[in-house]
Amino acid sequence: MSGKIVIILCLFALLLGCKPKPESKSTLSFNFKIEVDGTDISYHSVDYENLAGNKYQVDEVKFFISGVRFHAKEGQWHSIQKDEGIHYFDSNLPNTYNWLIDNELNIGNYDSVSFIFGLPPEQNVTGYFVNPPENNMAWPELLGGGYHYMQINGKWLNTNNILQPFNLHTGIGQIYENGQVAAFVHNHFSVTLPMSEFVMVENEVREISLVMNVNDWFNTPNQLDWNEIGGSIMQNQPVQELLRANGPTVFSLK
Repeated sequence: MSGKIVIILCLFALLLGCKPKPESKSTLSFNFKIEVDGTDISYHSVDYENLAGNKYQVDEVKFFISGVRFHAKEGQWHSIQKDEGIHYFDSNLPNTYNWLIDNELNIGNYDSVSFIFGLPPEQNVTGYFVNPPENNMAWPELLGGGYHYMQINGKWLNTNNILQPFNLHTGIGQIYENGQVAAFVHNHFSVTLPMSEFVMVENEVREISLVMNVNDWFNTPNQLDWNEIGGSIMQNQPVQELLRANGPTVFSLK
């Protein structure tokens, strides 16, 4: 073999050896928990009371989060691509209590997570989901189409001490003029939560839990009284706005 060929082969091998290694990725187990003021929720029992004095029970909780991103301490946001960055939680479906995000986050330190509660306009369109359970969250076309952001269904004791159904359903709102829909309002909102010393480690599955405190939907900063707002709010944009303002205080990380 000539000396020139040997030199070329050595240079080629050197170049191959200098190629940067791909960044190591790790796996995250994103868990979802429903609580009432720090205690795991108990369904189908009148165990709870909000600041307005409504005694109530919760029968089921369903919601979407989307646009999930994790912020690394060095300053970069890492968007989750799995399932198009969308997760659907349904208290009736235990398989939705956990979202395994495999091989997406770089190893290293993360200090916050952000997400959209509900769906952004580009994804909140009728037909986006073709299969259950997600497509069972469809929002009526006459009310704007797309999907519910959330359904919390339960009952409260009204002023006559009679158990009455409530449907805390959030989604696209409507502005009415002369009894007709004049405009639609997207009521999704963003949440950013700090994480303390959260380190993604190579070849390990890290866990983090997103907690929803149901009582905070009714309490902070706006107090909601079911005896005033009634049992259904899908066409009540002022109440939808109050819930949108309450939403960021509802969530925490464990």
